[in-house]
Amino acid sequence: MDTIVGTLLGIVFIISLSGLKIDREYERGVIFRLGRLNSVKGPGMYWIIPLVDQKAQLDVRTKTVSIEPQETVTADSVTIRVNAVLYYRIIDPSKAITKVENYELAVYQAALTTLRNVVGQNILDDVLQNRDKINTKVQEIVDEMTEPWGIVIERVEMKDVEIPTSMQRAMAKEAEAVREKRARLIKASAEQEASIKLAQASQLIVENPAALELRRLQMLTEIGAENNTTTLIMMPSDFITLAKQWTDVLAKGEAQSLPSNSKISIDPEPHVHL
Repeated sequence: MDTIVGTLLGIVFIISLSGLKIDREYERGVIFRLGRLNSVKGPGMYWIIPLVDQKAQLDVRTKTVSIEPQETVTADSVTIRVNAVLYYRIIDPSKAITKVENYELAVYQAALTTLRNVVGQNILDDVLQNRDKINTKVQEIVDEMTEPWGIVIERVEMKDVEIPTSMQRAMAKEAEAVREKRARLIKASAEQEASIKLAQASQLIVENPAALELRRLQMLTEIGAENNTTTLIMMPSDFITLAKQWTDVLAKGEAQSLPSNSKISIDPEPHVHL
């Protein structure tokens, strides 16, 4: 009799020990008692009624889901392939178990369809330049869908956007044209500023003619600094005019002193030999 009682007590003790559960800091246990939701336990050690309570364990850490590349058509009828990464976390383990059959698959499918729909509502330029706007929109829509499941969407990020080769060439030509336009505008602006400076300099030279001679001397200095075999000397036009006048005067004086039958040939244009 004592052996039977001891055996029964041992069996009860072993069954009781089987009710001890331990969950880590990032784990939670959803307890069902006779099929009905009872409570959420953890982290740490706790006890459930053996053969009466059932436990479903969940990980409440942030999970990362990679959304596979998918083709979609933008609002301006360009076919592209996009993929993204999704970060979500369980905030209510009981809802994640009781409100949806497979919360991981449900979150993935919700993010997949939402990404395709949001990208399709934007033109290609917005998809390429305003990714943050699209990411935020997808996050808000998916988070609204998963809220009844006790899941919060922390972040959505588009990773890659694949564009057709023909569209890449067209975009490259467009970018080249924009750069060429910018270069021409900068050059035109520089020429405008240079013309203004030249006009101001010419006004100063008119007011002070000696400045022109100084500029000529400066140019000779710059030319002489190079390894040139020929040096050009620029003479002021006033010197040429004065020399011509003196030549005319001398020619008239000699013509008056010579006999009437004498002939003198005078070259009216002075020659300057370098």
